[in-house]
Amino acid sequence: MHFAAPQFYLPGLHVGLQHYLILAGLLFVMGLFAVLTRRHAVAILLGLELMLNAANLNLVAFNRYVQPAAVSGQVFALMVIALAACEAAVGLALILALYRNIGSVTPDEMDQLRG
Repeated sequence: MHFAAPQFYLPGLHVGLQHYLILAGLLFVMGLFAVLTRRHAVAILLGLELMLNAANLNLVAFNRYVQPAAVSGQVFALMVIALAACEAAVGLALILALYRNIGSVTPDEMDQLRG
């Protein structure tokens, strides 16, 4: 038994490159806002992740609309995802170590170097 996915067609509705660029721009601005205004290190890290996801969306969208046959955009996006995972792991480990030493994860209190 085979179930086909329903096909919906709305006349006049076409999702083009500009829609993806606007969405990626909004994601990037939200991430930048989180990085610049938040006082908690984990929130800053989440803002950085939003900015990397916006870059990934741009990579895949440009690849889809500029060279649809090539997969270079998707491959590069996978590399950025791997980089973001490493960045999150190292960032969370640093935040955990700072919390154990200082007792806080606000960036204002992370200005002391202890030996």
